[in-house]
Amino acid sequence: MAVLKTIQKLRDELNLHNYNYYVLDNPTISDYEFDIKLKELQDLENMHPEFFDANSPTQRVGGTITKNFQTVAHTHRMYSLDNSYSKEDLLDWENRIQKVLGNVDLQYTCELKYDGASISITYENGKLVRAVTRGDGFQGDDVTNNIKTIRSIPLQLKGEGYPDKFDIRGEIILPLVEFEKMNQELIEIGETPYSNPRNTASGSLKLQDSAEVGKRKLSCLLYFLAGASNMCWSSQHEALECAKNWGFKVPDKEKYQYKFASGMDQVFEFIDYWDVHRHDLPYETDGVVIKVDKCYYQDELGYTAKSPRWAIAYKFKAEQVATKLNSISYQVGRTGAITPVANLEPVQLAGTIVKRASLHNADQIEKLDIRIGDTVFVEKGGEIIPKIIAVDLSKRPEDSKITDYITHCPECNSELVRNEGEANHYCPNFYGCPPQIIGRIQHFISRKAMDIEGLGGETVALLYNNHLVQNYADLYELKVEDILPLERMAQKSAENLVNGVKKSTLIPFESVLYALGIRYVGETVAKKLAKHYKNIEALSQATLMDLILVDEIGERIAQSVVEFFEKEENKIIIQRLKQYGVQFEIVEKINLNATNKLEGKIFVVSGVFTQFSREELKTAIEDNGGKVGSSISSKTDYVVAGDNMGPAKLDKANKLNIPIISESDFMVMLTEN
Repeated sequence: MAVLKTIQKLRDELNLHNYNYYVLDNPTISDYEFDIKLKELQDLENMHPEFFDANSPTQRVGGTITKNFQTVAHTHRMYSLDNSYSKEDLLDWENRIQKVLGNVDLQYTCELKYDGASISITYENGKLVRAVTRGDGFQGDDVTNNIKTIRSIPLQLKGEGYPDKFDIRGEIILPLVEFEKMNQELIEIGETPYSNPRNTASGSLKLQDSAEVGKRKLSCLLYFLAGASNMCWSSQHEALECAKNWGFKVPDKEKYQYKFASGMDQVFEFIDYWDVHRHDLPYETDGVVIKVDKCYYQDELGYTAKSPRWAIAYKFKAEQVATKLNSISYQVGRTGAITPVANLEPVQLAGTIVKRASLHNADQIEKLDIRIGDTVFVEKGGEIIPKIIAVDLSKRPEDSKITDYITHCPECNSELVRNEGEANHYCPNFYGCPPQIIGRIQHFISRKAMDIEGLGGETVALLYNNHLVQNYADLYELKVEDILPLERMAQKSAENLVNGVKKSTLIPFESVLYALGIRYVGETVAKKLAKHYKNIEALSQATLMDLILVDEIGERIAQSVVEFFEKEENKIIIQRLKQYGVQFEIVEKINLNATNKLEGKIFVVSGVFTQFSREELKTAIEDNGGKVGSSISSKTDYVVAGDNMGPAKLDKANKLNIPIISESDFMVMLTEN
């Protein structure tokens, strides 16, 4: 056991030195001394494989090869943030919060918005067990082996008091000095340099060789704790301090990287400071994230379909540059919508080389009077998508001509149509225009839809151009021998494609409905329709009025659904998909404790509870036939109230004479005959 004690002592020492160097930026030994101790530990572990530990400091050097990254569902969804671009936007956001909570005394935590790759890391009993990329927020890729090479991420937590199991969210970043060093090395060997640190960090997480990831000197800044049942914090700033004590690299309060703000005036101070000083940071940031500090207020505010109501991002004003517009091209989307694209003289903008920018539609071109040959001002909308915001008329060529918007599809030459009240022109050749057909199939196979492994957008185009598929139902008839003659297709990749298509028959109905590509039917609408109608037959027979009466389904969506199912081509495709085994009905989860006791009743859950979490209460309501409302209205039957219920909700419930019950009252309601 003496050997095990020596091994554990070295592991503890090296973990501490890693923490001092990569988290505190305060090394206490030289790199040479660290390497000697690491070599000593490696030798001992090699001689005694029975003492192997997946979280040993020696595992950080990498060397694991991952050919295919497994898709993993997030235990707790990773939401995106709503953006704001002015202080007025933030005041409006605060007013919306106050309407829900009442005029309570609000405090905020302000943090820098890091420009990197989002990650969710799971710890159990203090040990790192899994790391998953953000993906689509519902599921991402398991990149655990690559994440372990990042030395600012603890493999074993320090101290005590951490939950038995929890997720911590953060941003993987590539420090600017490391980015510049990598690019210099590429330039010296004649290779193309990377475009920006954010994309390089994101791409690094998907490298197959974890040893290569380890060489890139990535770092990770953690900012949010999720899914802990035994929390030792009651606010966001307390959570950050807890995470810091456990060994995580969190925003540094001493360096003003986060601030506890007692009101919006102090939020503005933090924004004003970093709007000026952000360029002094060792990594890229594009704004500030403002979060309601108290956790029970966060619970009370909850989430929209996409974002937390209790947090918002303030984006710094986008950088602008001037460049020349060389030409305008036109793209055709999967719905037939035409998007004009500006082809620009390449220019550096916010860390990337920009060659193209969206012109949106004919109205935008006419409004700005954009002409080929103009010098135009370009900025990144939200510092992501480049767009033209103005023309420098002083530099306009004398022989410039007004831009005439195209009248026919650039791909199939069909005459374009423009519906009344819509901004876009459309190609009406729905079943014959190649980009529309390819786009629909690409949408069908995408991760949020059928999630077909082994099949990407380029391969779809290859299959279509070689006359192997004309619609997404054709995918289910593909054979390995059909695919092998295609360019860049080997036996294994062809088998993976065919197997991926077969596996997609297990995808649930709500995702299949989204995959069909019905106009205006996004993820959220698809889930509502699937839950309401249960199967494709019932949905296909619904009338316009039936659909409008479904909660949150408007006339535009309803009309689009009716038109989709009226088309004979769509009916044939759906019939074929059924024959191949695609799921066209909801698979109800069997809950032996489920009843219909609460059928027809609408509940609103508010406050902090002691016996159950809010999610457990909501699940119990739905399992017993009830419906969970997001806000109190005259249709609400009961409010299940815990501690710290928002005064605005309490006041509204009292005014409407809605019964307010405790969690104990609710449990009695369920157990009564």
